[in-house]
Amino acid sequence: MSPPTCQQPTFFGVWAVRAAFLLAVLGWGVGFYGPPIYLAEVAQRTNWPLSLVSSAVTVHFLVGALVIASLPRLYARIGLPAATAGGAVLTSVGVVGWAMVQEPWQLFAVALLTGAGWVTMGAVAVNTIVAAWYHKNRPTALSKAYNGASIGGVIFSPLWVALIGQLGFLGAASVVGMIVVVTVLLLAGHVFTKTPKSIGQSLDGEKPDAAEAPQLRTNARAALPGYSLWRNRAFITLSAGMAIGLFAQIGLLAHLFNIFSPAVGAQRMGWLLGLGTACAIAGRSIAAQAVQRFGNRRAVAAAGYFVQAIGSATLLLSGGHDIWLITLGIVLFGSGIGNATSIPPLVAQTDFSSEDVSRVVALIVAIGQGTYAFAPAFFGLLQSHASGEPGAAQGLFFATAIGVQLLAATAYLAYRQPRKGVHATDAG
Repeated sequence: MSPPTCQQPTFFGVWAVRAAFLLAVLGWGVGFYGPPIYLAEVAQRTNWPLSLVSSAVTVHFLVGALVIASLPRLYARIGLPAATAGGAVLTSVGVVGWAMVQEPWQLFAVALLTGAGWVTMGAVAVNTIVAAWYHKNRPTALSKAYNGASIGGVIFSPLWVALIGQLGFLGAASVVGMIVVVTVLLLAGHVFTKTPKSIGQSLDGEKPDAAEAPQLRTNARAALPGYSLWRNRAFITLSAGMAIGLFAQIGLLAHLFNIFSPAVGAQRMGWLLGLGTACAIAGRSIAAQAVQRFGNRRAVAAAGYFVQAIGSATLLLSGGHDIWLITLGIVLFGSGIGNATSIPPLVAQTDFSSEDVSRVVALIVAIGQGTYAFAPAFFGLLQSHASGEPGAAQGLFFATAIGVQLLAATAYLAYRQPRKGVHATDAG
């Protein structure tokens, strides 16, 4: 993916965003949307208990959370290109391993590989790539790059099924693994190795004098070394808002198909979930414009969860059979899916010093992933322990989701920047 050369080269940050978009497609397509497919294939081939295979998926996400927290240190030691390429190799080997496991212990071993590998192509990597090139225009750039996560679901969910049907799980895993490794190696060698300084460009493609000003304003915020970050109100509320919101979101996504497909039909429900993914792209674009226009990124994040809560309430009111209310509910809920990962890094940009942003983003993403790993099991238990009255399980399910979504919105709004720093930081 090498950009064309010309005498007056365009801003290379455009290529960085495109590369980050493609990386997100691969990362989420294999590491986030892939595990449900792996689970079904392994369970069908081995006849192992579903709880056992599900536990491996939980391990996949938990080990990823641990690796995410260490990514800034890994980038500092070996660089983002090497870390991303190494993660792609680990992921590909692990996916092939999912298709070959013969013993339960092997299942958990390959879960460690895929869990540790895919996060190097996930949210932290996308944010780091885009942040190296954009400051003032980062909301729009991140929105475009993070759309790759949604597109990854649109492409890979049916792609996995089609490839497995034609080649078997092992053949499909081998093909996808090879595509991931080759693509990421090309991106790492031709795009990720470049920085604005190395090719004589400035942030946002502006003149050096214009690009330095916002960076200096951000650097004026005091850094939070060591454990002081964990006692910081801005960090606590940001990490809580992201983790709580993702917990509700992943819990809903894991069970919506099972809840509504009996009444709606499997094929129609599949299309509705696809519609929800498309709404995530539109919602992310609207949120990016709102951030650029109004500046208050925490308010934008909270508004997204309020809209999702309305969507959950609409799904509750549907009674499980009103197709129009179900469609409206999925549209409203889907509009906030993408913002759960793209808005928090933007909040970190304004709430913390430039020295702390990469560490803050890595930690909040790790906390969020470690939290949502348990969401499918929690919401599943919630339904199984509901009373036997008609609609009781759905009522408890969606009422809990609404409460959690409102709690996430409240967490974002529980911190307000000191008045002195609002104007300077909101400029970015």
